[in-house]
Order: sequence, then C-alpha cells, then structure tokens
Amino acid sequence: MTDVRRAAERYPGGDPEAGITTRHAFSFGSHYDPDNLRFGAVIACNEERLAPGAGFDEHPHSHTEIITWVVEGELTHRDSAGHTSVVRPGDVQRLSAATGVHHVERNDGSTPLTFVQMWLAPLNPGGEPRYEVVRGIADSTPYAVPEAGAVLHVRRLAPAQRTAVPDAALVYIHVVRGDLRLHPTDRPAPGGIPHDPPHGGESDTSRNGEPDTPGPDAHLAPGDAARLTDPKGLELTATSAAEILLWEMNPRPPR
Repeated sequence: MTDVRRAAERYPGGDPEAGITTRHAFSFGSHYDPDNLRFGAVIACNEERLAPGAGFDEHPHSHTEIITWVVEGELTHRDSAGHTSVVRPGDVQRLSAATGVHHVERNDGSTPLTFVQMWLAPLNPGGEPRYEVVRGIADSTPYAVPEAGAVLHVRRLAPAQRTAVPDAALVYIHVVRGDLRLHPTDRPAPGGIPHDPPHGGESDTSRNGEPDTPGPDAHLAPGDAARLTDPKGLELTATSAAEILLWEMNPRPPR
C-alpha cells in the first residue's frame, strides 16, 4: 500500500516572527492528529527554515534518534555533551538523545538555512547520548540507525534517472527537491523511459484509499512524502533533477 502525503498537508509551526518557519509531517506540539502519530520508526519529519541569526535555543530531548539533513546554508549544533559542529549540505548529523541531552540549533551564517530533521523512536529506550556527523555522504552509501531498526538512503537523481525502492516491510520517502514518479518497474514513466523487468506490483493510494493518480503510479513534488507498506517492484524516476531521503524500516515489534 502507498500513502501519499502532500507538502500542502503539512502542519505549520515554528515562530515566523523570530525567523523560524517549520512544516511538520506528523503530529507535533499543539498539532495533534491521533491518526498521524508515526509511520514505523519515524515520529517526525520537519522541514525547517531559519533566517540568518535565528535558531532554537537550548532545549531537551530524550529517547529519540534525531537525524538532520541540511538542504542549504549551514547549521550550527551545540549540545550538553560538549559537541560543537557546523553541518553543511551533504552531511548527515545524528544525535542519539538516549536518557537525555540538551542542544542548541542555530543559523549563525549570513544566508538562509533550510534543513530536514527526522525523529525516530528507538527499539529500546535508554543508554548514553551519542553524536556524529558523516561528511559528504555518497548516494550509494546507506546510513544505518540500528537502534531504530532503520536505514537511510540519500538519492540524488538527474532527469530521467531512476532508483529502486527497497523491498522492505516499511519505506518512508521524503522529497527534498525536484519531481519524481513512483511507479511499478513494469510501467514506463512519462517519456517512454525503459525499465527493468517487473518484480510484482502494488496499488498506489492516497490517504482516503482512492487512487492518488490514474493508474498504479504517483507524482511526487518537493515536500511530498510517500509511506509504503510492503512495497514490491517499485521504483522512482526523476522528471527533473531531484533529491530524496528514503528510510527502509523493519516492522515494529509489539510491546
């Protein structure tokens, strides 16, 4: 099953008067939706835009894996464990909040900052806080977060380029930039681009259970997300230069 969430459906947040504009994909703060609390391990996917000099003052986190992807600008991070970093486009930042940590996130630069921050629920809460930055992660390098049973794939696609969707139990796709088609491998994308032999198919549906677009495929634009349950034989084809963040996840064990 494919559940497409459009950028326009995101909850507004942040503090625009302070130079902070936020768009939330899941319930967050005062925006509570009992039917949109999480998808697999993902409990937040926030698009953040900070004006020069703006930021989030010191605040706490616990029992959360926090993954940050900078789209443009530079993000300054400081935390209570003594880490200080400047995170740039192409870097993956990870903060394992564990039993508790405080941190500051700011745009100390002279140009606007845009980043995507994703929160994942750990399989087993607790432990000691940890922090790392992977500089300039390559498209072909998966980034594993075993504490949450998840793997992040960064994909940067040229027009007409395609990439396979993992045959995982759960897949979450966030479109950072560009336009793409999500479709079965046996259905050519617009423009007659050839594809690999099929491995099976999956109907594409929106949140109300109706087809998101005619036929078993969907258009994805910047800020859109697709939540895939047991996808088989799907791929993404870029219709313009595109960048996506794709989470491959195991099902969550019952508690």
